[in-house]
Amino acid sequence: MSGSHLTGSEYPIDGRLRLAGMLILLVLVVFLVRLFQLQILEGDDLRRRSQQNSVRQVRLEAPRGEILDREGRVLASTRPAYRLEVVPADLQDRDPTFAALGHLLEREGSGLTEGVGPSRGRGRFRPVVLADDLTFDQLARVETHRFAMPGVQTRVEPRRHYLEGALGAHLLGTIGEIRGDQLEREVFEGYRAGDVIGQTGLEARLEAHLRGREGGRNIVVDAAGREVGDPLLEVPAVPGGRVVLSLDLDVQKAAEQAFDELPADGARRMGAAVALDVRTGDVLALVSRPSFDPNSFSGGIDAASWKELTSDEWDPLQNRALQNHYPPGSTHKALVAAALLSEGVVGPHSTVFCPGFYRFGGRSYRCWKAGGHGTVDLIGALRESCDVYFYTYGEKLGIDKLARYVSAFGIGRTSGLGIGTEAPGLVPSSEWKRRRFGKPWYPGETVSASIGQGFNLYTPMQLAVAYAALANGGTVREPRLVLRLESQDGITVKTFPSAEGEPVPVTRARLALVRRGLVAVVEERGGTGSRARVPGIRVAGKTGTAQVVRLERNEGLVDGEIPVRHRDHAWFGAFAPADAPEIAVAVFVEHGMHGSSAAAPIAGRILKRYFEKQGRVAEAALAAETR
Repeated sequence: MSGSHLTGSEYPIDGRLRLAGMLILLVLVVFLVRLFQLQILEGDDLRRRSQQNSVRQVRLEAPRGEILDREGRVLASTRPAYRLEVVPADLQDRDPTFAALGHLLEREGSGLTEGVGPSRGRGRFRPVVLADDLTFDQLARVETHRFAMPGVQTRVEPRRHYLEGALGAHLLGTIGEIRGDQLEREVFEGYRAGDVIGQTGLEARLEAHLRGREGGRNIVVDAAGREVGDPLLEVPAVPGGRVVLSLDLDVQKAAEQAFDELPADGARRMGAAVALDVRTGDVLALVSRPSFDPNSFSGGIDAASWKELTSDEWDPLQNRALQNHYPPGSTHKALVAAALLSEGVVGPHSTVFCPGFYRFGGRSYRCWKAGGHGTVDLIGALRESCDVYFYTYGEKLGIDKLARYVSAFGIGRTSGLGIGTEAPGLVPSSEWKRRRFGKPWYPGETVSASIGQGFNLYTPMQLAVAYAALANGGTVREPRLVLRLESQDGITVKTFPSAEGEPVPVTRARLALVRRGLVAVVEERGGTGSRARVPGIRVAGKTGTAQVVRLERNEGLVDGEIPVRHRDHAWFGAFAPADAPEIAVAVFVEHGMHGSSAAAPIAGRILKRYFEKQGRVAEAALAAETR
């Protein structure tokens, strides 16, 4: 009997098995109940909701690459900008939704509904922008209520940002939506309507490098257009590459501030300034006035702002450093002096007596100084800008020889910077006049051409290039604005070496004589360029005042009474240090009246800032105090 009995140790095992079986049965019952609920009770609703979910593709715009100055300081970058959008296909309760949005943005009655048409066709899934560049307060208010407004969404996009505002606007350029005619060009293959591209300046020239690569993600949205869960697929956008310029931010700021502080005197502050490294051709500064803020183009410029810019009679969009050319006035005399010396028409001691006028061909040509300069040699003629000296010897040289030398200094050629169309400048010759007008050249025209009047036309960039060649011993270098291209993380992918340059047909010894005269202009008593002086730095330069209308029209009027468009243009070309030049500067003040008072001080400010950075102005001032 004892063999048929269950032991005490066997019973608990049997109980545990029963308990486990009951638990399994309970789980199975719960599963079947839930399955019944989903399939039978809620099946229709779930099927309807799943059918309303959909997959959408979202483009991820690539941030444009940064633009840096020569020291790595950021000039153009990217910032986040928040847009308020609506997807017409998802929009419900249209009028209450727009009323609520207007209240949240504090823009009631502001036309939020413009562009939101009937939801038909594939276009109904395309987001329509209601408001751009929301403030953080606006964004927070919208996000708080967004889920109660189906079809409404906010989106962050990279927005081009120019950290210094209008500084360097004409060389940095602008961006904007690609135009229909641009989409047809081979260079824009792969672009789509709505894409933002560089339209002017460096933004356009380096579009392929700055653009970056677009990304995208596939998301699931519910019936109200709200994103559901994680993206199904995401390909990150790749930022564009960086660009390092030759520009020096400090020198650029000094040039722009000097222009902005010009006395208005009833006129706009208009003109241009260019600073070049005479050893490399590097563009250290390029200014055009009046200017504009390229940030206004970053999100798409509005119609009112565009009209204001394009209807301005002084054309702030024009790059006056490159896109227009002007009579150079007496800055031209430095090149004439080089030609006269090279052709043996004058020597360092050749003199002329200046009575205040020059008679030739039955006509009297005035000197700017009515009482005359008396007897002057080459150095004195440059120092005091004596017109009669250059009338006399320029006519003896002849226009065609003069044209050959002036052209050799880079006048009449575009810069090659590639940041927009350029005015070519003009070097007149007898052949040019025959082609242009079908008439012969008259000797009296050479008289005017010898002082930078007549048909002569320079761009400010061309004057800077020419004076850089005077400074460096006679090499005309193509200006360089871009030093290198880098990847987004700073690895160099391409460099732009400075051009070797072309020699001018003037010996170094003769150029040294011209430089002596230009030093006298600034540093000696009686020189017309004394306002360009920099403490402790010997500056060489030449003033220029270019006549705009015939003198008789302004007879009897003081400067402030002359109509703005009748006022002479003011020029100044310079380089420093005179004995071992590093930097050349050209300044043009449109209708500025006098090179000595309007343009020379701007050049002085630019030069001073350049040498201050190196501590050389402070050292010179200290040395002067201890003498």
